Amino acid sequence: QVQLVESGGGLVQPGGSLRLSCAVSGFSLRSRAIGWFRQAPGKNREVVACIGRGVAGTYYADSVKGRFTISRDDAKNTVYRQMNSLKLEETAVYYCAAGMQDPFESVQAMCPMRRKFGAWGQGTQVTVSS
Repeated sequence: QVQLVESGGGLVQPGGSLRLSCAVSGFSLRSRAIGWFRQAPGKNREVVACIGRGVAGTYYADSVKGRFTISRDDAKNTVYRQMNSLKLEETAVYYCAAGMQDPFESVQAMCPMRRKFGAWGQGTQVTVSS
């Protein structure tokens, strides 16, 4: 059974940092790309960052480049996302999701396509507030 469980959310001040974790079970990280998405109140869910299977290329949305870092630990079957310099408007529920990355498809091409991600976690709330 495929499962993804996010953790690490919470309350942080503007400019602060958080590290989110996505623990997966039922599959190996070497076989799936993992994406992080967020959904703010009243807004659509949007992709934030992804890490590919295999050699694990990465993708970042323009809004988070230079501030967010995605990484994974295959031995622990866990994907991490370090978020620095958080902004008020980044208050949202953050989700991780697993997707099938085609053999010759780059994670940069795959990541923006939500339909590629078929298994989702329950989400973790991140609130940026002073």
